[in-house]
Parts: sequence; structure tokens; C-alpha cells
Amino acid sequence: MLRNVAKRSFGKLPIRGYSTASQDLKKTALYDFHLSQGAQMVPYAGWSMPVKYASLGVLQSHLHTRENASIFDVSHMLQTRLTGKDRVQFIENLVVGDIQSLPLGHSTLSVFTNERGGIIDDTIICQQDDSLYIVSNAGCADKDLKHIRQHLEAFQNQGGEAELKIIDDHSLLAIQGPKAAAALQELVDADLSKMNFMTGKMISIKGIDCHVARSGYTGEDGFEISIPTPEVTRIAELLLSNPNVEMAGLGARDSLRLEAGLCLYGNDLNEDITPIEAGLTWTIGKRRRAEGGFLGAEYILPQIKNGVEKRRVGLIVEGAPARENCEVYNADGEKIGTTTSGVPSPSLKKNVAMAYVKSGFHKSNTELLVKVRNRMQKALVTKMPFVPSNYYKV
Repeated sequence: MLRNVAKRSFGKLPIRGYSTASQDLKKTALYDFHLSQGAQMVPYAGWSMPVKYASLGVLQSHLHTRENASIFDVSHMLQTRLTGKDRVQFIENLVVGDIQSLPLGHSTLSVFTNERGGIIDDTIICQQDDSLYIVSNAGCADKDLKHIRQHLEAFQNQGGEAELKIIDDHSLLAIQGPKAAAALQELVDADLSKMNFMTGKMISIKGIDCHVARSGYTGEDGFEISIPTPEVTRIAELLLSNPNVEMAGLGARDSLRLEAGLCLYGNDLNEDITPIEAGLTWTIGKRRRAEGGFLGAEYILPQIKNGVEKRRVGLIVEGAPARENCEVYNADGEKIGTTTSGVPSPSLKKNVAMAYVKSGFHKSNTELLVKVRNRMQKALVTKMPFVPSNYYKV
């Protein structure tokens, strides 16, 4: 859930999402810690964020995460809590997910939609005993809050009971990779082997009460930990004391999520793309498909039955890497789409990309052409994720 603003390159991997402006940047509580670890900081969505560290370059950091475990500072993400007896009814006006049926302690990926069915943002929603815990993108924070508050005021004026609180006293760390659970287990008494992927609960980490969610954005097993901000440096240091754990920046996070077939808001998702076009039909629960009731339902639900004109696909691209905004053609030379993300895959040692193409050309093994630097290169539609996911199941 990263947001694109511009693009820079470091080494052989693209680094997306960085503006060139450096004034008035916000800093996470780990800013000084990042500098002490040799981080290269860049402007990102209004924040100064680490893109890579002195210990590992982007490529090495990516591979380390796939094989061991890495810590990502994701404190720039927007954390909110929705309370009140009508909180589920309210949030289901704005997102496509079946939050009512979400079991206690379970989370789901969903999307905020607009009146036209376009995606305002993607978000993770966790069902807690007295609230909904919501995490959404840093680059969309202002518009998300404006959107939610506008509809919340109308909901309250009609007698609905719901309240929104920004969680601004907690930071957010992600530890990702096949050795993430073992590293975290050393610091907690709770048995992490009993936690499925996309579940979360309060856990004490060396005496510090944290919300620990088994989730992430890399395709690997891992956790996102909401930590009282005064304690976040201590917990980062404790996790980093494990020899299998390294710090990782947004550069590796981007290539990891792309290999995992996960969308980047601002590239692969925007307000003109519906969940059906984006391949996110699965986020719309059976009850929601029957009842509707969310913004843009009158546009989205018919698309499930009747289909759409364009579809998000994965591509394996020969030749030079296809970044975003490369034109896609069929074998007859007809332009049928555009790439939205692309990177040389460190795991596969092939160039992978996402694109939106005309329906009919979205099936696996369809041969296409991508125009990169005015040269036509062969591309093959490929099922995503490009690299098999390793999400944990009990």
C-alpha cells in the first residue's frame, strides 16, 4: 500500500513514490534511528523515509527478506479507530467488504470507493471487540480523512452512532520474511504459531502492550505491529538484535510487493479504476454483492455479471524492464493497454510488470508486445503472484 508520486532509480531496481520536494517533511519516531543505521532518506508522501540502508542495497535487501526477515518502518501509514454501536453499518457505506461477518480478531483487505465505483484507497480493516482498527495509505491520508469525515457527519446527523479517532500516539513496524515469526517469538509469551495470517490481537512485547497483526505487503509471512511511539525504537532494536533480521527500506518493499502481485495505490489503483477491473472482485463479500449499499455499487455490481472493458494483468517482459506508462499492444499492432508498475524481479531474474489491458487479452499465456524506449518487446500475460506467497496458516 505505497503511493506513487514520482520515480528515482538506485542501482538496478526502480524506486517509486518519491517527490523531489524536501521542505516541511514529516518524520517518523525512528528518523534518528534510521540515520544511525546508515539509511538513505528520501521524500515520500510528505514524509522523510528510508529507501535503503548502508548494510544492504535494495537488491540484497529484497533477497534477504525472501530468505530471512526484515524490518520496515511503516509509521507513515494512517492508523484510525472507528467506535460506536453503528460503526460497522457506517463503514460498510464506504467500503465493499463484508465487515459485519468478519470474525473477532480477523482482518480483511478492502477498498474505499467513490460514487462512480472508482477506488479512493485500499485499506486493511480489523474487527476488534469494541472498535474497527483501520490502516490506510500515507499518500491518501488527507483525502481519506476528508472523505470519511464528510460521510460520518451525515451519518451522525441521521442518528447513527459512530466516532473516528486518528491513532497518532502509536508507530507502526512491519517485520517480514520466513524468519519473522521466530524473531518476534523470542520477545513475546504468546504462541504465535496459533495466529493465522490476517488475524491480530494485543500482545505484550517485553512488557509493552502492542497490537500485533499477522499481515504485510511482501508476500511473505510476517507481522505489522502498532507500538506506543515512545517505545518503538526499543522494539526495533530488540528485533534487530536477532542475527537473521535486517532493516529494509521502501525500495525493497516496492519490488517485494510487485513480485507478490500486490497493488500500489497511485500506480495500479486510482479513482478511475473499479475493484472488478483491478482484479479485486474477491474483496466484495457474497452479502455485499446481494445487498449493495456501498458507494458506486450501481456501477460495480453489474460489472461482476457483465464483465469489464479492461483488466489488470501480470506480464513477464523480455528485454529492458517495462516501468509504468509503457504502451501495450497485441500481435496485430493494436494498442490495448498500458503498464502501471514494473521492476526487474530479484527472485525470478526476469522483468515483471502489471498492466491494464483490453478484456480478451487478459488470459494467462497471451502473447503481447510492450513498447519500452520506442522498442517493441515481447511480453507474456502471467498469473499473479509472480513469486508464490508464503502466508502463514495454522
